[in-house]
Amino acid sequence: MSVLSIEGLDFGYSKDALLYKDFSLELNKGEIKTVVGPSGSGKSTLLELIVGNLKPLSGRISSGRISQVFQDPYSSFHDSYSIINQIQDVASLEGLEFFLAETGLERELLDKKPFELSGGQLQRCSIIRALLMKPELLLLDEPTSALDNVIQLDVMQLLLKHLGDVAMLMITHEIDLAQWCSDEIIEL
Repeated sequence: MSVLSIEGLDFGYSKDALLYKDFSLELNKGEIKTVVGPSGSGKSTLLELIVGNLKPLSGRISSGRISQVFQDPYSSFHDSYSIINQIQDVASLEGLEFFLAETGLERELLDKKPFELSGGQLQRCSIIRALLMKPELLLLDEPTSALDNVIQLDVMQLLLKHLGDVAMLMITHEIDLAQWCSDEIIEL
């Protein structure tokens, strides 16, 4: 079942320098595709187009319900509210205990404010929040860059366990990670 369809996408910040020219992509439930490329090649721009923050010059983008995990977890949480309140604002807590166990986080951490957690802890909270939102499409922008290698593997294994429920589009600079987990690698 198609969760993301991009057809004939043209986009550039100026019409003279297009980042995307007649770009197409199909992503189905149960698939993970990874976008790789150098800085400035349009990887994050693609995610902005998918969520509707940017408008294509031409082409069509359609998707199911979206949830995102950002590269910098500190920018995706508000400093003055507890983690649990920010999760409850957007998602049901059904399944929370399972995800805490899977990510190695203790429940008490969720009562803290973002600045009281390490980057790795906060990124795992971001992933838990994204999964609790029950998306059809999960957009992952460098989801493991804030994690050490052991936690990185655990988190990717957790995400892959849920691949049957969603489609995932990931951006990464880590080609080894992309080769390990992706159904397809898209080079920009």
